[in-house]
Amino acid sequence: MNFSPIALFVYNRLVHTQKTVEALKKNSEAQSSVLYIFSDAPKSSIDENAVSQVRNYLKKISGFKEIFIIERNENYGLAKSIIDGVTDLCNRFGRVIVLEDDLETSAFFLKFMNDSLEFFKNENQIMHVSGCRYPVESFESTSTFFLTVPLCWGWATWQRAWCSFDKNISIMKEFDRQMISEFDFDDSYGYWSQLELNKSGKINSWFVFWYANIFLQRKLSLFPSKSLVKNIGHDGTGVHCGGTSDYDVVLSLDPIVITPIPIKLSNDAYLAHVKYFRKINSHKLIERILRKINVIFRLNSND
Repeated sequence: MNFSPIALFVYNRLVHTQKTVEALKKNSEAQSSVLYIFSDAPKSSIDENAVSQVRNYLKKISGFKEIFIIERNENYGLAKSIIDGVTDLCNRFGRVIVLEDDLETSAFFLKFMNDSLEFFKNENQIMHVSGCRYPVESFESTSTFFLTVPLCWGWATWQRAWCSFDKNISIMKEFDRQMISEFDFDDSYGYWSQLELNKSGKINSWFVFWYANIFLQRKLSLFPSKSLVKNIGHDGTGVHCGGTSDYDVVLSLDPIVITPIPIKLSNDAYLAHVKYFRKINSHKLIERILRKINVIFRLNSND
C-alpha cells in the first residue's frame, strides 16, 4: 500500500504536540508514512518562546519514513494554515491525513485512515473520513457509518473532494430555513451561527465552510464505530476550544475493519447526534445559569 502523507499543524503547545506525536508513532504504519509538520509563526512576541520550544522539539522527532518541517515566517492563523497545507498536499499526492497538535490517536488510527482512503478512493459520494466520533450513545450495528457533517479531529480527504472547498461567505445564500435547521441537526447545534460569526468577522474558521460545502453537495463523511482520536485540547489551551469534558471519548483498542455498507446518511446516527447535541447544550445552559448565580452571590456578599 502507498501510505498517505500526514499533515500535522502545530503552534505553541509543546506538551500537547509531544503527546500527539508520541501517540502517532505507536501506529505501526508511522514508519512507512511521510510526516509534514506545519509550524505557524508567533502572533506576537508573547508567543515567540513557546513557538521556539515547539520548533526545537520538532527537529528531534523520529519514527517516520521521512519528516518535513515547514516553518512559517509569518503568522497564518489556524484556518489559513490548514487550508494552505491541505491544498498543497492534496494537489501533490491526491490525498492527505490531517492532524492538529492536540489530538491523541489510537494505535489503529493510521490503518483506518489509509484503508478508508484506499477503499473509497473512487466513490465520489464520500468526501471526508473522520477518525474521531462524538461520544453519542451506541446505535450502529456496523463498523462504520455515514453522516453529512464531518468531524475534523483527525481526518482525511482526497483531492477530488477538497478541490471543491471554498471558504466564501456567499455560500450562505444557498440555504433556506429548512436547510439551516437540518444543517444544525434539527436546531440542536449552532453550526449556522459559526457561519454568521465568520460573516461578521468575529471569528475566522475553516471547518464550518468545509461542512457547508459537503452539506450543499449532499455528500457524506465516513465515521468509525469507535473513536480512534481523542481531543486533548479541551483544557482551555486551544485557539477555539474551551475547557469541557463533553467530548471525552475512549480510544478503540482494536482496529476498525472497513466493510461495504450502503453509501447513504445513517438516520440512526443523525438522531443519536441530535440527542447528544441537545444534551451538551443543556449542560452549557446550566453552567451559564450557575455562573450568573455565583456572580450575584459574590456581589451580594460584598454589599
